[in-house]
Amino acid sequence: MGDAMRPLPFRKLLNWVLEENRKFHSIFGIPREKFFQAEKGIYRQLFGEYLENVIGPAAGPHTQLAQNIVAAYLAGGRFFELKTVQILDRLELPKPCINATDECYNVEWSTELAIEEAFNEYVKAWFLLHVLQKELWGSDRRGFMFNMSVGYDLQGIKSPKVDGFIEGLKDASSTAIFQECRTVLKEEVDRFTAVDAAFIDGISPHICSSVTLSTMHGCPPAEIETICRYLLAEKQLHTFVKLNPTLLGYDFVRETLDKMGYGYIQLKEASFSHDLQYADGLALVQRLQEFAREQGRGFGVKLSNTLPAQITRGELPGEEMYMSGRALYALTINLAALLAREFNGRLKISYAGGGDAWNIPGIFATGIWPITVATTLLKPGGYLRLQQIAAELAARLEDVDGVDVTRLAGLAAGAVQDPNFRKEKRAVPSRKLNRKLPLTDCFVAPCTVGCPIGQDVPEYIRLVGEKRYHEAFELITTKNPLPFITGSICTQHCAAKCTRLDYDEPVLIRSMKKVADEEGYPVKVEAGPETQRTTVRVAVIGAGPAGLAAGYFLARAGLGVTIFDEREKPGGTVAYVIPDFRISGEAIARDLELVQATGVKFQLGASPNLTVAQLWEKGFKYVFLAPGAGKTQTLQLKGGGERVTGAVEFLSRFKVDPQAVHLGKKVAVIGGGNTAIDAARAARRVPGVEEVYIIYRRTRAYMPASQEELQEALAEGIILKELLAPYSWSAGVLRCQNMELAALDASGRPGVVAREGEFEDLAVDAVLAATGQVVDAAFLERNGITRDARGRVVVDPDTNETRVANVFIGGDALRGPATIVEAIADGRKAAAAILAREGLTPPATARVAFDDDQRLREVNQKKGLLQGPFNDPGQEPGRCLECGFICNICTEVCPNRANVAVQAGNAVFHNRNQIIHVDGMCNECGNCATFCPYDGAPYKDKLTLFWSEEDFNNSQNNGFLLLEGGEEPVFKVRLDGQVLEVKFAANGQTDTSLDKSVADLLLATYRDYRHLF
Repeated sequence: MGDAMRPLPFRKLLNWVLEENRKFHSIFGIPREKFFQAEKGIYRQLFGEYLENVIGPAAGPHTQLAQNIVAAYLAGGRFFELKTVQILDRLELPKPCINATDECYNVEWSTELAIEEAFNEYVKAWFLLHVLQKELWGSDRRGFMFNMSVGYDLQGIKSPKVDGFIEGLKDASSTAIFQECRTVLKEEVDRFTAVDAAFIDGISPHICSSVTLSTMHGCPPAEIETICRYLLAEKQLHTFVKLNPTLLGYDFVRETLDKMGYGYIQLKEASFSHDLQYADGLALVQRLQEFAREQGRGFGVKLSNTLPAQITRGELPGEEMYMSGRALYALTINLAALLAREFNGRLKISYAGGGDAWNIPGIFATGIWPITVATTLLKPGGYLRLQQIAAELAARLEDVDGVDVTRLAGLAAGAVQDPNFRKEKRAVPSRKLNRKLPLTDCFVAPCTVGCPIGQDVPEYIRLVGEKRYHEAFELITTKNPLPFITGSICTQHCAAKCTRLDYDEPVLIRSMKKVADEEGYPVKVEAGPETQRTTVRVAVIGAGPAGLAAGYFLARAGLGVTIFDEREKPGGTVAYVIPDFRISGEAIARDLELVQATGVKFQLGASPNLTVAQLWEKGFKYVFLAPGAGKTQTLQLKGGGERVTGAVEFLSRFKVDPQAVHLGKKVAVIGGGNTAIDAARAARRVPGVEEVYIIYRRTRAYMPASQEELQEALAEGIILKELLAPYSWSAGVLRCQNMELAALDASGRPGVVAREGEFEDLAVDAVLAATGQVVDAAFLERNGITRDARGRVVVDPDTNETRVANVFIGGDALRGPATIVEAIADGRKAAAAILAREGLTPPATARVAFDDDQRLREVNQKKGLLQGPFNDPGQEPGRCLECGFICNICTEVCPNRANVAVQAGNAVFHNRNQIIHVDGMCNECGNCATFCPYDGAPYKDKLTLFWSEEDFNNSQNNGFLLLEGGEEPVFKVRLDGQVLEVKFAANGQTDTSLDKSVADLLLATYRDYRHLF
């Protein structure tokens, strides 16, 4: 495998388009129902050309090959800024070269093709778009335009090959590729219904009348001006000149990124001082605008170029990269506002800088257009994201005329605070699953895998959407004995893996569970069937979530279970600590009813000194320990001896009677987790409290607390003090050390270091410490439980059995302070181990049936659509992408369409389609590896189709090469390093030892996707 793309001959491209559309109602993976059809007769004019829309792909990975441009057109793109060409057209780029996890970085977005190859791609795309517009929508007037992009200096632009490129796009009539495309179309004209020879002859050879100049960072102003004058006067091209965000100055850029949460992006002041300065840039644009007017050409600025940043965290190979995407939005729109004001709205601005469906309608409403995008198309949904933007802009095409300076200034002023572009909206470290990417059947629901109990999230959300509430509730309770508790306060590990994080915000999974609970309850949950009843008895110490879960699963399978707890009611921390404003007593009571319905017995008010030995004496065969972690870690502060109260201690007292708690007027809560948020919100409700601070040593973006809970706390008036660590508390003054972020630690969050000598003093009456709970060591010692040198309980990781035979442990006593759903997972794991030891099986997961064809149509409609959570719970299922049913993310995010979904249609597969990788269309950009939910890279790990023996031999990928076609095709196949020749008989059978799933995939690809070969 090489990283060199292989441009496809025009006839092959045309055949691919026609065959895929005929067989599968899609073209380059864009389904027909997602094609964007413009309203006839509504256009905007730019440089004398008609545009059905003003959106399209920016110069970059989406305009380098003909198939990229076709895919963008079908999804709604109409303005195409072709990928930048330069005299150096054989670049040795480090690979991977793109990292678009959140804001996007690249190491070089100039064309990776030779200039002649790039030219050919654009001519091929030009013809394909014409015939598609005519064939699909019967339109004769061209509603799209190409805008070439060149760089980086005048000498290179004047070189014969770049000059030939420019002149060829101005008039391609005499070029070989133009003649080839016209000839092929005429030879294939019978395959069309609306396209005829006269239409083909009428396709104009004048492909580009405009150019965007992309200059290197640091290019001298005089050089930029000279190039623009050359393009305007000698090349007679309407010209945009691309300007850099460095025009704003280092201080503004640094401050803006810091305010938005992107403080970790490392900049060099030299990148700003060596680049075009604002005053010089303003004068340059003024002169060029006047010169263009004299030449009778259009002129404007393209905002903006990418921003140079330092590679400090291994984002990409090398030392410097270029940033684009949503972190660039506030910079670009502010630069646009400055220039618009300077020119009183009479400067044409072409926009690209963090645009997507959230902000493009607003940008267009200011009078800025055309608008191009790149980063948003690199994310799940891919080109399909254009359709939503195109549809919104199409309805407004006639409404905008000139740049509205006032409106633009308002948009720029609010950009820094726009939540869609701030870091905290996508502050999770990684959506990756710790799983190897399989060769076939790779579709997976990351939410389900991310959930400690493997909750069937997409399935119950679909059931809720179909109002099949009882089935949803039954499905949930197969794995989850506490649906009401988790439906109220689960910390949602699932949401941290939700694919919609790469769209907008996670699906409101917990809310959907709550709907299923409230609408589907009650579903009868009983003890195990009589045939599985045994005399085996299990004792559980602790009636918190772990103990309740163990009891539930054991009792449902037929074992006798008694749960012991020293308190007067079950529920553990949920019942005794978590405030009522977070979870109702009714929710807790309903879950306890579910557990009791299985036959679990409770002995409450039990002795706190109860031991495993005593339980054995009572006839219990197994013991599950779930005592929790009830001891608060002490926070030691320097000062006059004022007592720091543990947050859990405070919450326990608050739960009993908020009116009886006294804290004073001002309260500080130390910590950044959910307990800290609970304590702060509870403290705010204590009579007499007027002000509550949360003191956290990192920044908001890195708080482990739920962002949802944090937002609710802030909405209640609680004050978050970031980058502070408590130092001393004396005479009513809490002194905090100022901190600053440092290098990333093992958790994926930045470390913190003290700013020596810098402090902030806060006048407070009470300090609550939410710095962690610890297990009662005496309890463990009393029961002979072995711990390691770090104090952790030693267990069998597969069963949670301790070194004491038949004694298991789970929850906070095992993990330290953890989440409710992790405690449930521990109880379930131990229960499964006990049942296996007794030769019993847990209850099977409830089976649900769906109309898969209807499901597929609905999922396809959701693809590429950005929309935040709905206030109406009935609409929220419409945001779930149902990844375990259909994924295809790697096909969506590949600009070159090198990953293809093949409908194998064989019972041997579990997924609706299988993914293959087309080697010749891949440049190893790495984008599919970024967004694949597995810890893998589809361009390396999926079955690869090779076009030549040379490519096959140069690769280590599992893959195949067609050696002979016909009714009995022969393939060369490599699997796990072994190469064999495989011949299929006419009936599809083969006598080789090839794995059946691979054999079926090869045959399906050959028979139904011949256009790929």
